[in-house]
Amino acid sequence: MVSVVFLSSFAVAFACIAILRPIAENIGLVDKPSERKQHVGHIPLIGGISIYFTILIITQFFIQETLAVNLYLISCSFMVLIGALDDYYDISARFRLVAQLLIASIMIWGAGYALYDLGDLFGLGRVNIGLLALPVTLLAVATAINAFNMTDGIDGLVGVLATVSFGSLCVLFYWAENQNLFVIAATFVAALTAFLLFNLGGLRRLFGKVFMGDAGSMMLGLTIVWLLVIGTQDGEGSFRPVTALWIIAVPLIDMFAVMHRRVRKGKSPLSADRDHIHHIFMRFGFSSRQACALIGLISVALAGVGLAGEYFSVPEPVMLFSFIGLFLAYDYAFLHVWRFSKWMRG
Repeated sequence: MVSVVFLSSFAVAFACIAILRPIAENIGLVDKPSERKQHVGHIPLIGGISIYFTILIITQFFIQETLAVNLYLISCSFMVLIGALDDYYDISARFRLVAQLLIASIMIWGAGYALYDLGDLFGLGRVNIGLLALPVTLLAVATAINAFNMTDGIDGLVGVLATVSFGSLCVLFYWAENQNLFVIAATFVAALTAFLLFNLGGLRRLFGKVFMGDAGSMMLGLTIVWLLVIGTQDGEGSFRPVTALWIIAVPLIDMFAVMHRRVRKGKSPLSADRDHIHHIFMRFGFSSRQACALIGLISVALAGVGLAGEYFSVPEPVMLFSFIGLFLAYDYAFLHVWRFSKWMRG
């Protein structure tokens, strides 16, 4: 079953990319070089759209139809539409945020999923936030979407980080014997593998390079947070809420550190800049491929901490405060990155 799902998803994603690439070139759905985008040529922005069509097709054959799945596909459709409009017209960050919150409401009020139970975070019993669950969930969804969207700055990075998160979710849902959600996560792993071959691997030389696009990065963030919410809140839950932090640790920590720095500079936290983790690695002299590989390995290590904590039932307060300590250390290093940079350069 697993191999059939993976191979089918890979084949569908491969076919979608091959078919949509020339169409995107003809209609102008391409990423053009600019001051912030230093690639060569006009690159089709159809990686995310191809993954979207893959999940639409695969769900018809391998996933049991439920209200939650149907509402997820509706949410996904709206998110891809907003992302594609952003890719084509470069819409404002404020408009994107409003659209993301409206799409998140489908999960909350349509499917009935929200972060009511945060687990035993402080060793004093389970934390149930009641009415605060609705705004907290809206914030969590918008955070995850933008965290992954912000990582899409160098070739392959958002695809690698999302693959790590979906792969970790595959493990967690396999342990919990949740077949529907396991298949969704596995489908994304396979589709992302096909995308990365066009974005980073040898297929880009044979067929031409493609980018994920905002349609893809926002859809990935939406899907991951949807699976995290359902995985932690559905009945007994497939895993503990604190584990979710480690599954998306790199995009989450980097986003909050970047926003903290922007606010300290008197800028909008939603403004664009070149201060993300991949930019920092490249300032230290790493190539974009090396930066992607190193950040990917860090993400695997942190997701591994989360999986180990779940498997061995490490107390939730230990997992929470370890994560907070990790963030504070990164944020401090981030704020003093120029000092570290000068020291490393000697």
